[in-house]
Amino acid sequence: MTPQPTADPHGTIETVFRIESPRVIAAVARMVRDVGIAEELAQDALVAALEQWPRDGVPDNPGAWLMAAAKHRAVDLIRRRENYARKLAEIGRDLETTAPPEEPSASYDPDDIDDDLLRLVFTTCHPVLSAEARIALTLRLLGGLTTPEIARAFLVPEATVAQRIVRAKRTLATKNIAFEVPYGPDREARLDSVLDVIYLIFNEGYAATAGDDWLRPALCEDALRLARLLAGLMPKEPEVHGLAALLEFQSSRAAARTGPSGEPILLKDQNRRRWNRMLLARGITALDRAGATATGAPGPYALQAAIAACHAHAYTYEETDWRTIATLYGLLAARSPSPVVELNRAVAVSMAEGPEPALEIVDAIASAPALREYHLLPSVRGDLLLRLGRTAEARAEFERAAGLTRNEPEREMLLRRAAEC
Repeated sequence: MTPQPTADPHGTIETVFRIESPRVIAAVARMVRDVGIAEELAQDALVAALEQWPRDGVPDNPGAWLMAAAKHRAVDLIRRRENYARKLAEIGRDLETTAPPEEPSASYDPDDIDDDLLRLVFTTCHPVLSAEARIALTLRLLGGLTTPEIARAFLVPEATVAQRIVRAKRTLATKNIAFEVPYGPDREARLDSVLDVIYLIFNEGYAATAGDDWLRPALCEDALRLARLLAGLMPKEPEVHGLAALLEFQSSRAAARTGPSGEPILLKDQNRRRWNRMLLARGITALDRAGATATGAPGPYALQAAIAACHAHAYTYEETDWRTIATLYGLLAARSPSPVVELNRAVAVSMAEGPEPALEIVDAIASAPALREYHLLPSVRGDLLLRLGRTAEARAEFERAAGLTRNEPEREMLLRRAAEC
């Protein structure tokens, strides 16, 4: 069919590129073995679309058009490299070169896309990069976010994000990181890094560490999309389904987590009728898949998803199966010990057994270095003290928690709780 003109070709191009760019970059990176160059070639294809589509109309399959345009440019680059190497050899230069990859077809082959995307995921989340660099590069290449969008999401200067992305690409290139999916012993460690990056992106959207907004829905949506993508690419990995289930459950509560002015609403006060039933159903399905694919004990993400499922099955906060949740947190603490997990276990224990045993757990971890600046420690402790009738101590804890958080709505909520004491 002949391409059809559209009322807003530039808007269409921007939307299509945001959706298709991860696939295009992944396919081209397999050819040129460099994610930085692959992104540049994808951008070149975008420029070509901006020149041609307003004039000729948007093609019937715009993703295939962009893919073919980028691959043609990759083929031209590979040929130029080959010609350059050949000329150097002809004049007698002793230059050690790596054989270029076999010239690929510029066709759009959907069967190759999943493998290429999987390679790109493992490359952008490579442990050789810092956590900040992995997040920025993943959001840029797989999430389709621009540098200003990433900077706004994490409340850092655009220049900082740009430097992280440039350095990440340079690191991957200079260290000759293979554009591949690892297998054997390396796979589990690398997969952990991939899952952690997606989870960190989601957490920053779910409870922002700083700024005037408690929620940043766009980041949650990007992380959830990446988790779903990964679950489709790796259907036999239980922890991938576990992460997807966890994010589905957490996302289902988004509409009930803030009030009219954006103020935080705690879990016990949320209107559960506002929880998204479709996302809850997706979470249950993903959790079932995690269990069906597991060959041993559940991993940390599957355990956290199981805890979220307990909340999802309860019609009210009081009906929650807190004993099961406390048990699951105990399993999580044994699987992935951390003071934060113990703090969450204390909350569950307080609901199952009362505030006194929970306070003992909190006091036992209060000196942990990881919790020294963690505002939720005094927040939880203040809640337990309040339930024990120790209001003066509770007020001091809520005020300390307010002083530690950098998120304005959360600070206001903690100060309000202190005043109520």
